Amino acid sequence: MPKTDSSRGTAPEVPRTRVLVVGGGYVGMYTALRLQQKLKPELRSGRTEIVVVTPDPYMTYQPFLPEAAAGSISPRHVVVPLRRVLGRCRVIVGEVKSVDHSKRTATFTTLATEEEGTGAVEITYDELVLAPGSVSRTLPVPGLADHGIGFKTVEEAIGLRNHVIEQLDIASSTRDPAIRDAALTFVFVGGGYAGVEALGELEDMARYAAGYYHNVTADDLKWILVEASDRILPEVGEEMGRYTVSELRRRNIDVRLRTRLESCEDRVAVLDDGSRFPTRTVVWTAGVKPHPVLAATDLPRNERGRLKCTAQLAVDGAPHAWGAGDAAAVPDITAGEEGKECAPNAQHAVRQARVLGDNIAASLRGEPLTDYAHEYAGSVASLGLHKGVAHVYGRRLKGYPAWFMHRVYHLSRVPTVNRKARVLSEWILSGLFKREIVSLGSLERPRAEFELAAGGNPPGSPPSHPPRDPKGST
Repeated sequence: MPKTDSSRGTAPEVPRTRVLVVGGGYVGMYTALRLQQKLKPELRSGRTEIVVVTPDPYMTYQPFLPEAAAGSISPRHVVVPLRRVLGRCRVIVGEVKSVDHSKRTATFTTLATEEEGTGAVEITYDELVLAPGSVSRTLPVPGLADHGIGFKTVEEAIGLRNHVIEQLDIASSTRDPAIRDAALTFVFVGGGYAGVEALGELEDMARYAAGYYHNVTADDLKWILVEASDRILPEVGEEMGRYTVSELRRRNIDVRLRTRLESCEDRVAVLDDGSRFPTRTVVWTAGVKPHPVLAATDLPRNERGRLKCTAQLAVDGAPHAWGAGDAAAVPDITAGEEGKECAPNAQHAVRQARVLGDNIAASLRGEPLTDYAHEYAGSVASLGLHKGVAHVYGRRLKGYPAWFMHRVYHLSRVPTVNRKARVLSEWILSGLFKREIVSLGSLERPRAEFELAAGGNPPGSPPSHPPRDPKGST
């Protein structure tokens, strides 16, 4: 029991160490989870506090986004509620705006900030974990901001699914050949994991859905993949990359290598090879960049804007600051090559988080730290139902075996037994029953019907009070 002050009869205030975790993605959630496990006595006694500030109250398991878009998994099963998993942490739904590590302070806004009118909130900390992840890397392509669709969040994945099905409805009901052609043309920009897997899964879903339309066939659909380099899926190796191109082209998907999107103004995708495609769907998956909050800190960054970190996942030259994942440039000590960094992918992020949690706990207790060392095991990618490619431990797989390995691997990696069981049950049910091909696009504007009934704006017109988006902005 703590000693009491006999003169006042109260217990003296116990010094508390606050660990501030910025971000609730792979690194943020797994680091906080690891700290919960390693610092149980300190958390129980109140000597340590873990605060997680994140824009969303959940962690999104992004490898499952393509299957969520295709309807193989329910959206709620690709996210992990942070408050349930991080029961010993204080979770704040907000967005960090700046960090002053010299003063050990960070400022952030919450959903209530605008209502209160008090401005950003300041929080002090003793240890900082900066893991805000990354954002989509866009280029100044004319029309992209107006017509482009991202594929990084669960909201975007489900919105894209609804959008694709709605295009089939438009094509089925219009009498204008130009509108029909634009509705059935789908352009994906970016040949990495996100672009190829999203294209493969959605093409598979749309091909199946077309069978339920009396005047739309799978052959009417036009799918185009645009990639600036000379290969796609570089993570699975050159041979598997070539196989993926062949497999996609066998499905009548137009794969354009060494090609860039120049414009998508007026719903026309213009490529630098002179091709023009009237389209209502341009999906942008051409890479990511570090989160903008990194530029609003006084921490050292490299030329790409990522935190300069040591092999122990500490920010180089900034004591008590830590980083991992997409936001951090972590040296790959297993590569045997000077200056080599770990790839910013989920495979490294999850493993880095475990080491990061251990090192923070060790630092607080004055124990030695551990270097992060993990040899890249390989990659797996899904190209649709029962189709995939894999390059794991030097072995190359394609078709059904690769697809099966993709599912097994990610099922083993998705957090919590609860989510594993729910995902597995949905896969089993989807194998026994047919796909669901219903568009719920009206969810994006749930008040439309009531506004019309109340004499407001009719559906399809801009609402008088735009609904708040999932991030809390208007």
